[in-house]
Amino acid sequence: MKIFRCDQIKDIDEYTIKHEPVSSIDLMERASGEIFKWIESRFDRSNKFLIFVGPGNNGGDGLALARMLSLNRYIVKVIYVKFTEKTSVDWELNSYRLKTEAQVQINPIKSPDDLPMISSDDIIIDAIFGSGLTRSIEGMVAEVIRIINISGARIISIDIPSGLFGEDNIANNHGNIVKADFTLSFQFPKLSFMFAENAQYVGNWEVLNIGLDCSAINSTVSPYVFLENNDIAPLLKTRSQFDHKGNFGHGLLISGSIGKMGAAVMGAEAALRTGIGLITCHIPSCGNVIVQSSVPEAMVIVDKSEKQISEVGKTDIFSAVGVGPGLGADPISQIALFSLLSECKKPMVIDADALNVLSINREWLSLLNEETILTPHLKEFERLAGKTETGFERMKRQIEFSRQNNCIVVLKGAHTSVTTPGGKVMFNNTGNPGMAKGGSGDVLTGIILALLAQGYTPENSAVTGVYLHGLAGDIAADELCFESIIASDIINCIGKAFNTIRHNGSTTQWRKCEEERGRKGE
Repeated sequence: MKIFRCDQIKDIDEYTIKHEPVSSIDLMERASGEIFKWIESRFDRSNKFLIFVGPGNNGGDGLALARMLSLNRYIVKVIYVKFTEKTSVDWELNSYRLKTEAQVQINPIKSPDDLPMISSDDIIIDAIFGSGLTRSIEGMVAEVIRIINISGARIISIDIPSGLFGEDNIANNHGNIVKADFTLSFQFPKLSFMFAENAQYVGNWEVLNIGLDCSAINSTVSPYVFLENNDIAPLLKTRSQFDHKGNFGHGLLISGSIGKMGAAVMGAEAALRTGIGLITCHIPSCGNVIVQSSVPEAMVIVDKSEKQISEVGKTDIFSAVGVGPGLGADPISQIALFSLLSECKKPMVIDADALNVLSINREWLSLLNEETILTPHLKEFERLAGKTETGFERMKRQIEFSRQNNCIVVLKGAHTSVTTPGGKVMFNNTGNPGMAKGGSGDVLTGIILALLAQGYTPENSAVTGVYLHGLAGDIAADELCFESIIASDIINCIGKAFNTIRHNGSTTQWRKCEEERGRKGE
C-alpha cells in the first residue's frame, strides 16, 4: 500500500471524480457509507453520537454520516463548529439532505460556551478538519478541541484527527489536536500515522477502501510504502524436492562476549528457523559449551580470546555475515570489526554493539559494502546519525543516511522503517508492544542473516525479515499476551509466520494450516 502526501491524495480524488466518473457528492457518500458500516459493526443503538463538523468536506462527511446513523435509528446530535460563514458545496448538499431526509438539526456554535454537555458515555465523531489542513488550529476551535479531549468520551476521527498535519508536524501546536481513540483513514494511511509522537492523536487507525481510481494510484509516484501481506508473500522462495542444505546458504554469525552469549544462541536459532542451510557462530571461547549445547544444529568457530571477539578471519566460504549481537565494545573487538568491514565483500547485517562501535568510529562507514543492512533501534540510530526532534525529521535523516552510506537501514520501532539508497521508505505492518524485550533484536538479526544467505536481495531480506519477525511476534501474542512474550517465543513462531504469509495473512491462519496437515496425516 502506497502512502501519499495529502496533496497527492487530493489529486487522486479529483482524478477519480473525473474518470470514473463519479460526482464529488457521491464519492463523499461512498466514503461516509464505509464509516457507517464500520460503526454499525461495533456500536449498538444505545450509544449517543455527537458529531462535530467543520465547514469543509470533512464536515460534509460528518453530515452524511449523521444522516445514515439517524435513518438507522441511532441517536445523533450534530454540532457545527462555525468559525466562518463559508461552507463547501458538498457540505451544503449534505446539510440539506440531513434536514429533509432525517430531520436532524444542525446546532451551530460560535463559542465553547455554546457546547452541549458531553457525557463520558457519548461517542464523539470528529469531522471538523480533514487532511488538507496546513496551519495550526487556534482560537475558538482550539478551545472546542481541548474540551473534546478532556470529555472522557470515545472519539472517532474521520480521515485524520482534526489539527494533525498529514506529514510534518514539527511546527504544529500539539495542544490543539484531537486525541482520537480511533481514526478511520480513507484509502491510505497518512504519513504522520507512522511516527510515535502522533500515536496519542491517531489512536487505533484503520484504512477504509472508498474505491479511488486504481490507475491514478498506480501512476502516482511515492517513495513511501506500507508493507502488507500481499507485498511479502510473492518474495518468499519455494523449495523443490531435490534441494539440499547447500542450496540455502551458509551464514556466519559473529556475536557474543562474556555474559552475553544468549545473543549468539538466539541469533543462530532464529536463522535456522528461517530456513538457512548452515549456520556457523564465531564466538569467544567462554561461550563454546553454551552455544553447542543450546543450538546443536549450529557449528562453532571459537575465538582465541576467552571473553570477546578478537579476530574474525576469512569470510569467503560464507554466503552472508551477521555481526553485532552481544559483541561488546572492547578495543580488541573494535579492531576485529574494522578488519571484517575492510575485507568482507559478502552481504552483511550489522546490529547492536557493532552499530555502537560504528558510531564511535564513523569514518568506518565508508567501508560498508553495497549489500549491507544496518538494524539500529532509535538510540543506536541517534548515535550513528545524530539527534532529531520528531519522527518525520528522523525519517528524513534515515533516508539521507542510507543514500550517503549506500546501505539499507532498518530503523526498529512500532512501524519499523526500511530505507534504501534510492530513497524508498517501507513501513512495517506487523509487530506489537510485547516484543519490546531484550533479545528481540538478536532474533531479527538471525532472520535477516538467514534470508541473505538464501540469496534474497538485501532489500527483500530487510522487508521480509521485519515483516516475518513482527508477524511471529503477533502470533506469539495471540498465544500468550504482550507481557509474557520473550524472544524465544518469537523464534518458536517463525514457522507459523511463514504459513500465515503464504495463506493470505491471517494471524490465526497457521492454526487452520496445522489442522489441515493433521487431516492429511502429514
